[in-house]
Amino acid sequence: MTQAYPLQFKPEMKERIWGGRALEQFGLDLPEGAIGEGWMIGDHPNGTTKVMNGALAGLGLDEVRERYGRVFFGTKGYVENGRFPLLIKLLDCNDDLSIQVHPTDSYDRLPKGELGKTEMWYILAAEPGAKIIYGLKDGVDRPALAAAIEEGRVMDCLQEVPVEAGDAFYIPAGTIHALCAGVVVAEIQQNSDTTYRVFDYNRPGLDGKLRELHVEDSLNVTAYEGAGASRMKTDGIGGNEWLAIAESPYFIVEKGLVRAPWKLATTPESFVILVIAEGEGTLGWDGGKQDVKAGECFLLPASLGGYELDGSMTVLRSVTP
Repeated sequence: MTQAYPLQFKPEMKERIWGGRALEQFGLDLPEGAIGEGWMIGDHPNGTTKVMNGALAGLGLDEVRERYGRVFFGTKGYVENGRFPLLIKLLDCNDDLSIQVHPTDSYDRLPKGELGKTEMWYILAAEPGAKIIYGLKDGVDRPALAAAIEEGRVMDCLQEVPVEAGDAFYIPAGTIHALCAGVVVAEIQQNSDTTYRVFDYNRPGLDGKLRELHVEDSLNVTAYEGAGASRMKTDGIGGNEWLAIAESPYFIVEKGLVRAPWKLATTPESFVILVIAEGEGTLGWDGGKQDVKAGECFLLPASLGGYELDGSMTVLRSVTP
């Protein structure tokens, strides 16, 4: 059995009509085009990332799962005959995303083999005046939303929220939302690629045709009384301490500021995902050490045990509850 070590993956880059080139700031190698999404850690039919460091280099995350299962993913993080539970992305929103909503796991019209999609955003960078769409205005029910969609005034039903770097948003399934132009985001979500578009500004897609809307599904899955969405400013924490910024049945995400050597450990219950949000430093473990920097993401197997962060950096840590 290969000794556990932090796994880094070659990102899967996705062209999107709303994308740009901002992910190059992290030193990522982008193909030509408007790149909206970097799938940093993924085990999905639409994108499976491959290990690019250490003894397991060249293996897809699906192959790692098949070989090491519960030992690497943990007793809570491993799903028998199921994919890796989370999908980790970096998003470059050079233009507005569609107004959208995601279903829960129980929605009876989910595509075969798909899950619902609860997610969270951490704002890595935001241009002055940047905003997002985040939920319905008070009092908007299904008939009101349906009428607004039909009459082309859905924006009247939605809340706009200004954003800046360091803001965190928890977006449970059923919450209508959209990232808008001028933000770069780390996204931690259920391992799902199911999105229902409510409105897309009547713009053509990459193929020159209007993108499909999913009005009936959107109306069905929207949580009109709210699904528990929450947001917070994450500044004000001290060095070498964790602040919980999103908690769900699928993930717990914490933010930490590394300012001195910080000894940590995985447990047999769950893998750990580390997203380096800002700065640079080192990641050390029994048997190795490597330099890390903003934009890099790592999967720490549950069996890794002790590890150490050092340097000056902002880190997001995700575990399975």
